[in-house]
Amino acid sequence: MWNRPRFDLKVRLTLLVAGISAVCFAAISAYFLVSADRAAHARIDGIAAIVAKSLELQQGKVQWGANPRSDFPNLDPVSAYVMTPGLCLAFRGTSGGILQRFCSGAPAPASPPPQAFVAFYRSLFDPGREAVRPVIVRGTNLGETVVSVDPAVQTAEAWHEAGRLMIALAIALPLLCALVYAALARALRPTRLIGKGLERIATGDLTTRLPPFDLAELSAIRDVFNHLAESLDIALAERNELTRKLIALQDEERRHLARELHDEFGQSLAAIRALAASARQTAAQDCPGLLGECDSIARTATGMMETLRGALFRLRPPDVDELGLVASLEGLVSGWNGRSRGQTRFEIRFDGAFESVPGTISATLYRIVQEALTNAAKHAGATRVSLQLTMANNEIALAVEDDGRPNETAVKSGMGLLGMRERVAALRGRLSFETGPHGSTLRVFIPLAADRQALEHAA
Repeated sequence: MWNRPRFDLKVRLTLLVAGISAVCFAAISAYFLVSADRAAHARIDGIAAIVAKSLELQQGKVQWGANPRSDFPNLDPVSAYVMTPGLCLAFRGTSGGILQRFCSGAPAPASPPPQAFVAFYRSLFDPGREAVRPVIVRGTNLGETVVSVDPAVQTAEAWHEAGRLMIALAIALPLLCALVYAALARALRPTRLIGKGLERIATGDLTTRLPPFDLAELSAIRDVFNHLAESLDIALAERNELTRKLIALQDEERRHLARELHDEFGQSLAAIRALAASARQTAAQDCPGLLGECDSIARTATGMMETLRGALFRLRPPDVDELGLVASLEGLVSGWNGRSRGQTRFEIRFDGAFESVPGTISATLYRIVQEALTNAAKHAGATRVSLQLTMANNEIALAVEDDGRPNETAVKSGMGLLGMRERVAALRGRLSFETGPHGSTLRVFIPLAADRQALEHAA
């Protein structure tokens, strides 16, 4: 699965708005620059036309007058009206030489444009372009007028027009991003509640519900979330109730099997032992050679009886309700220490008062400890098994640690890990099983209110 970088939704939307705003501002700035360039060229084109017309009138007066003057062309009269800073007026004769030129100086701008803008503007436009108009009198081309503007002056005027907009963009864009981010943070604040609700659902708290939201989209999510949480809570309650019934049926079947084994198989073994004892007495009188076989039959029956007692103990443990959880677990651990004959050492510690633990929880903990000890001793080959039962904050915690080797058989055998999970889930508890090179650890957490909740769901 690919690990892609995750961005905050507020940041992503803010960057998107900032990008769109920057594009809009750039388009407006470009429009202003193009408009300023067109206006500048239209102005010098108009001035060139006026100068050409004035020179044509001058030449006409010369030709109509009695005393022709030889001071054509004369740009003084028209320059007084059209000259602006940085403007140059010239008359170019038919030979290509400039016969007369007037240029006005350009004062240094108070705030010169940045060099980056100058390079950018000159790369897109031609601020030094000349406007040329021919001077024609009675069909004769006398030359042409040439009008141009100092590129620095035109660039400064363009910066004056578009630069203010760019400065406004530089100020307004961060402010706009901050406002958009704040608005999005306020609008998306309920998503944090949704995230926390999902986290609580993931931990098993199906009573989590989301409050009403102002936004229609989030309200729709809230309705679906609450409906799913309620449906999951009902489904889990029904599943737990079914699990409790199955566990109760399983325990009842075990008790029935234990009774059958005790009444039928146990009595048969007792009868075999009695017959073996009787046969030994007869053989001692009539056939001493059969004494060994009689003793062998008696030992086999005794061994089978011991095995039967162990099976009956596992199928029908002592009544936890009568003995209490602590006494039952201590007896269970003592029995394992006796049967292991020192090969595996079992230890148990208690921290808290367990006299008032409900019977349902006590029976479940006993069965889990019973299965865990069996797995650790028989399948994992552990030499030391440590149990600790703790009660704190209205919760019972069970920890079973061993130094055995990891073995899947220990997990799958008997009731197995799946059966433990089912029992714990029926009481709305939590179970974890960890294996490592130095052993395994089983941890179980059951809330003390689980028994009351179980009764409520059952009702």
